[in-house]
Amino acid sequence: MHTATALAERFALGLRGDGSVEIHGVGTLAGAGPGQLAFLANPRYRPQLADTRASVVVMGEQDADKSSETGFAGVALVAKDPYAAFARMAALFEPQPVRAPGIHPSCDIDPSATVADDAHVGAFTSIGARSRIESGAVLGPGCIVGDACVVGAGSELIARVTLVTRVRLGHRVRIHPGAVLGADGFGLAMDAGRWLKVPQLGGVVIGDDCEIGANTTIDRGAIEDTVLEEDVRLDNQIQIGHNVRIGAHTAMAGCAAVAGSAKIGRYCLVGGAAGILGHLEICDRVVITAMSLVSSSIREPGEYSSGTGLMDNRSWRKNAARFKQLDELARKIKGKPKQ
Repeated sequence: MHTATALAERFALGLRGDGSVEIHGVGTLAGAGPGQLAFLANPRYRPQLADTRASVVVMGEQDADKSSETGFAGVALVAKDPYAAFARMAALFEPQPVRAPGIHPSCDIDPSATVADDAHVGAFTSIGARSRIESGAVLGPGCIVGDACVVGAGSELIARVTLVTRVRLGHRVRIHPGAVLGADGFGLAMDAGRWLKVPQLGGVVIGDDCEIGANTTIDRGAIEDTVLEEDVRLDNQIQIGHNVRIGAHTAMAGCAAVAGSAKIGRYCLVGGAAGILGHLEICDRVVITAMSLVSSSIREPGEYSSGTGLMDNRSWRKNAARFKQLDELARKIKGKPKQ
């Protein structure tokens, strides 16, 4: 339980209204009830202020100044970035499981591995040769840490996470269930009509404060390492190919895929199911919208999209047929013969 005054002081927020109001949980503007905290960050939800039952709402100064006009009768916490402020406060209401230090008796740990005394290693976890689990790390049930891996201080493998080999996690990395880091990259060479597998001799390096979603896969490098710099955030079911490098503070939404040796800059946003071809370079502060295919390097910051917008199927079929005629039409306009 937290009072509005306590939250305002703790997070350096402005306070409009009764600071003694107590908060025991969080909710949306439409769904919150008495005693709950909500937020207003998107102007399209401003009309919901009049009907919200939330006791406290985090909002910008402009909305707070006009809150009486909207009919809002609760307490306002004023923030420059309401969504970020709400995220920090909401963390106070998230129950955290207690992970007592120690190693579960069912674990299989190689004699050459080292585990910090204050680390937690859950049931049926395996730790391979020469691997190191640092101070305060948490390995949930069913995790597999292969050979020559490092789980950095304060990092957490929630459950059933696999680090195959030569994976090095920085500090405070969080990996969700089912993720696989350090599997073979997709390296093949054609020789005499048959595929020849290229050995994947590199590793995976994950920077501090990264988060990796459920069932995401990050392949180890062929020679050098696959690298995620600090504070990279990956959603669920993402594929990162071998020798990819992702710059600090970049975030990628679910089902995106990055082919081998691509380089993505810092502070980039990649939408869901977007694809990035291999060996490309994307500069800093690029936004790639959902379902886009990046087939060439991007050297200027900005927002990029590909594909066609949604339309009824009849129209799409007509337009798809006309796509095939574009080259011929362009040549007619330019007066060039058909090839």
